Amino acid sequence: MVDDHTGPAPELRSLRPDEWDSAYGNLLRAFGGLPEADEERRLWRELTEFGRFLAAWDGDRCVASGGAFSFRLTVPGGASVPAAGVTMVSVAATHRRRGLLTAMMRRQLDDVRSWGESLAVLTASEPAIYGRFGYGAATFQLDAEIDTLRAGLSVPDGTDDVRLRYADPAEVLDACEAVYARLVPGRPGMLARRPGWEKVGVLDPESERGGASPLQCVVAERDGATVGYARFRVKPSWGQGGPEGEVVLSALDALDPAAGAALWRFLFDLDLTSTLRMRGRPVDDAWQYLVKDVRRCHPALRDALYVRPVEVGAALAARTYRTPVDVVLEVEDAFCPWNAGRWRLSGDAKGAVCEPTRDAADLALSVRELGAAYLGGVSLTALAAAGRVRELREGALAEASAAFGSDPAPWLPHGF
Repeated sequence: MVDDHTGPAPELRSLRPDEWDSAYGNLLRAFGGLPEADEERRLWRELTEFGRFLAAWDGDRCVASGGAFSFRLTVPGGASVPAAGVTMVSVAATHRRRGLLTAMMRRQLDDVRSWGESLAVLTASEPAIYGRFGYGAATFQLDAEIDTLRAGLSVPDGTDDVRLRYADPAEVLDACEAVYARLVPGRPGMLARRPGWEKVGVLDPESERGGASPLQCVVAERDGATVGYARFRVKPSWGQGGPEGEVVLSALDALDPAAGAALWRFLFDLDLTSTLRMRGRPVDDAWQYLVKDVRRCHPALRDALYVRPVEVGAALAARTYRTPVDVVLEVEDAFCPWNAGRWRLSGDAKGAVCEPTRDAADLALSVRELGAAYLGGVSLTALAAAGRVRELREGALAEASAAFGSDPAPWLPHGF
């Protein structure tokens, strides 16, 4: 690696277990330097997959790092596809503009390809960074601050048949994970959690509470079986007119509409509270259609999961398509040139094939736009309206855009 600064270039290599503390310290400093609770630090070390993490060293100092968890990602059609979850990317402020990030991204994508994983995914602290490496924003998420006293709620039949009870979050973790696991195949963007990842959802360091209570959990049951759960904190507050407490939602999953409605109603009705705050919910989340006055909810949209096809043919063949499609894609990919060229995609709701071809192209786009559209949450038509996709055969855009779509909306349930 070329370094235009005085002295030898930093050495980029796989991270060893005995170097983890140094690399993690550099990461924390890059994100502001705030200390992290011991329990949180221990868990992230436990989840680190050595051999999939890189670090750059200037002498004995770690000056850059980046890793990739081995995930399985649900894609349209319900398949669970191996995907590299890019994470913990940092470059020390003292070593910027030396090509370290580009070198790590180059090495990492080569590694991902060698591991046989056709997708790389990440959540971006600074979205502008990753477009040049081929990552496109593929899922979005909904934040909301709901005035629960005024928004109102109308629940479906069967809601009163669901029994709710408080439970210790750790004690019911297995039952909650079973609910989550049943939901994973039904929504693109969801991650099949490997052993150990369930602990992330019940991490509860005091430094993360923001003045709210310790993490609480309510489970929804029907006929003795767990059919949903909600994890949340309560932040008490009092004003001149009385209680103004906040409920801060951490997670809510349910197997059916009545179970979900019972949990939402519980959160809306908690004593001494008037606000429900949530982050990172699906853009088609059910509460939007249960409330009587959505204007009292202040929804806000944010980007979430960024997707990068590492092997275009394998990635496009791994998912299904909502309507039949037979289209030739001219793909631009300067960073991973093995993807560049023409690919014929033929598929429907039962399966797909995607292979190199010399036939005339129907659509032209970069791998970044392909990643954005991959999970069905961003339409090719919308990208074309922005000039990011070019139609070369009349009718091809409408055909492909309809086929790529997904219902339900793709959603990343948690960060990494």
